[in-house]
Amino acid sequence: MSFVHLLNDMMQSVIVTIYPLLKDEFSLSFVQIGLITLTFQLTASLLQPVVGTVTDRHPLPYSLPVGMCFTLSGLVLLSVAPSYGVLLIAVALIGCGSSVFHPESSRVARMASGGRYGLAQSLFQIGGNTGQALGPVFAAAVILKLGRSRASWFGLAALLSIVILLQVSRWYKHHTVARVRTRAVAEHSRFPAPVVRRTVGILLALIFSKFFYLASISSYYEFYLIRKFELSAHAAANLLALFLFAVAAGTLIGGPLGDRVGRRRVIWFSILGCAPFTLLLPYVGLGWTIALSIVIGLVLASAFPAIIVYAQDMLAHRIGMVSGLFYGFSFGLGGIGAAVLGVLADRFGIEFVYRVCAFLPLLGLLAVFLPDVRPPEHVTPLLDEHE
Repeated sequence: MSFVHLLNDMMQSVIVTIYPLLKDEFSLSFVQIGLITLTFQLTASLLQPVVGTVTDRHPLPYSLPVGMCFTLSGLVLLSVAPSYGVLLIAVALIGCGSSVFHPESSRVARMASGGRYGLAQSLFQIGGNTGQALGPVFAAAVILKLGRSRASWFGLAALLSIVILLQVSRWYKHHTVARVRTRAVAEHSRFPAPVVRRTVGILLALIFSKFFYLASISSYYEFYLIRKFELSAHAAANLLALFLFAVAAGTLIGGPLGDRVGRRRVIWFSILGCAPFTLLLPYVGLGWTIALSIVIGLVLASAFPAIIVYAQDMLAHRIGMVSGLFYGFSFGLGGIGAAVLGVLADRFGIEFVYRVCAFLPLLGLLAVFLPDVRPPEHVTPLLDEHE
């Protein structure tokens, strides 16, 4: 699932990478470019909890390869789209594929974890982080050099994903009985509704602080370095890659650490623990900026797998819905955050953005109100009986 996550996110990143090509070919305004992003974000974000809710109630083991067929169709259509309207349809299809993939693949990762839920989510998410990093490299080398028609070549990655997911779906179908029994156990382990609502609200607030801050770095870090320290674009891009590597490392660490010391502690440390570093970042020199950004990426990224598994443990009878909600919310916040911060940067300057965003991790104080959540008992043995 981690490898397919890599392929999926690599294919998604093609859209953003070829914006300059699309702008020239279709004579698009920046508003129209923004509508492409909005179309993808809407289909890739808002549909995820809907898909998760449906598959919670009605197991659909083969939904994963079917969803990847949407991505394949979108890539092929993207390569031959004759007009802007068709281009939006192609992007929407790729977003629909993502909406099916993320909640269901997160469920499969949990089912295959053997009880080490945090480790499973970290391994699953590291595939997506790697795909996001590789996608622009491949897209620039293939599509930007050879033309938009070569976008269909990325359909080969979709075909490979479909072949792999067919095997996963057979395994998933074999474990459907275990899943039904696991859900029955989870139904008896429900937390009171007020506790669930409060906890989910706190977790969503923490996701907001994390992804809004990450949007400020991912989208504008290069501009910040170029403007403040007069670095070359190449040097700034390398430092952004270093930050993204730290994010990947933090994602890999956060899940298993939560399995060992408790997810509440990891969330508390991750969100609030990076606040001193974010508050210092706008006021230090280049050397400290590089060092602090690495620490921030490492510490802040460790929260996401812990938050996902924490929410799954809280709503163990609604794994698909809660996975889709949090993945979709994080995707949407990334896009909204980049747009909002772009407006602030245009009006007040990029350094102002970093001074304001520095306070976001202080929302980590909300973690003190999280209850101690543990997964329902006897879930793992039920799965193991069908291995």
